[in-house]
Amino acid sequence: MSEKYVAYPAYKESGSEWLGTIPTDWDSWKWKHALSAPMLYGANEAAVDDNRENPRYIRITDMNSDGSLRDETFKSLPEEIAKDYLLSDGDILVARTGATVGKSFLYKDKFGPCCFAGYLIRARANKKVVDPRFIYWYLQSDLYWKYISGSQIQATIQNVSAEKYGDMDVAIPNSRDEWFSIANFLDHETAKIDTLIEKQQQLIKLLKEKRQAVISHAVTKGLNPDVSMKNSGVEWLGEVPEHWGVSKFGYVSQVVRGGSPRPAGDPTLFNGDYSPWVTVAEITKDDEIYLTETEIFLTKKGSEQCRVFKSGTLLLSNSGATLGVPAILKIDANANDGVVGFENLKLNHEYAYYYLSSLTDNLRERINQGSGQPNLNTDIVKAISIPLPPGTEIEVIVNSIRTTREHYKKLERKAVDGIELLQERRTALISAAVTGQIDVRNWKPTK
Repeated sequence: MSEKYVAYPAYKESGSEWLGTIPTDWDSWKWKHALSAPMLYGANEAAVDDNRENPRYIRITDMNSDGSLRDETFKSLPEEIAKDYLLSDGDILVARTGATVGKSFLYKDKFGPCCFAGYLIRARANKKVVDPRFIYWYLQSDLYWKYISGSQIQATIQNVSAEKYGDMDVAIPNSRDEWFSIANFLDHETAKIDTLIEKQQQLIKLLKEKRQAVISHAVTKGLNPDVSMKNSGVEWLGEVPEHWGVSKFGYVSQVVRGGSPRPAGDPTLFNGDYSPWVTVAEITKDDEIYLTETEIFLTKKGSEQCRVFKSGTLLLSNSGATLGVPAILKIDANANDGVVGFENLKLNHEYAYYYLSSLTDNLRERINQGSGQPNLNTDIVKAISIPLPPGTEIEVIVNSIRTTREHYKKLERKAVDGIELLQERRTALISAAVTGQIDVRNWKPTK
């Protein structure tokens, strides 16, 4: 930690191998001994009610990392069912199973009446022993996550029981003022770090938008700002350089839809080692132009039912929330029917990729299909207009875009690295404060 923080004057052995040494005026507790009631599992009820007059039904998916609740996932339980699981101010919820095991949430009265679901465990602090906020911050520390990692029951899914949570050692200051000092310190200091993280995240978003705008301009307007323009004849495309042509993908390529082997659940068709099988999931990875691997392979029998796309084929997602995302194969692979391929493409594949990627966000609107269109059939894809610079100019544009992408990605990586450092700083600060490595009793907030 920074030298602006000092250690406590004296330390002692905690009596817990897990905690090690702690400040002299702190004691080691089992978490269950710092509670006013036994830990409680949540209600095993389906989340079907959305009546906002009833108590909110908190599930793992509702809990944001910033301590808030997601409004768009609101569900509730009838009062008669919810009454045994109602939360009180300062109650802590911890996830007991699945990929989010260990995730925690501090309930506050401002959220209104709430109950909680069965994959969560409620811990109600004895406020004569500890401030709930102190425990909540402990649950964000490295020491806590090491405990969770070592306590998981590896059956079919990860699981940490109420008993395991209750047996966790926690070092707690004897002074009430000290609980509040540490909690207030972390509330304030982590908020400052979170603000910096948010600014970096916004920067990354702006960089991505700027990068895409530059690429979109290059593939629709060219690189010469002084070139004469003409009407493209396509309403959403607008003007293009006067010496460019305009065509449709159906004229420059054979557009072919992928296919899935049937029956879909037949184990003799899937999880083989014969042919990579491309799904929408593989072609929607952020900023990945080339597809070099897949998670699933077909057996020979499964592959024979499908169409093989050769390495170098341009692909496009034609359905779902990721509609319109392109990728270029670097392997021979089968593709399912959520994907179309551009075979015999008479155009630089990278240029076509960059052009399609510039359409992704508004592809439905630009091809006049509306929000109700569930997918892009091959006829729709064939009808997508594309501006065509002369061949030599295409090469120049592609090289310029490569340089642009690398420039912006370097800036984005720098921002990502900055976020990682801030997150490490945040965790280190929390860990140091809740384990007594630093003394913040005399801390005063600064702007």
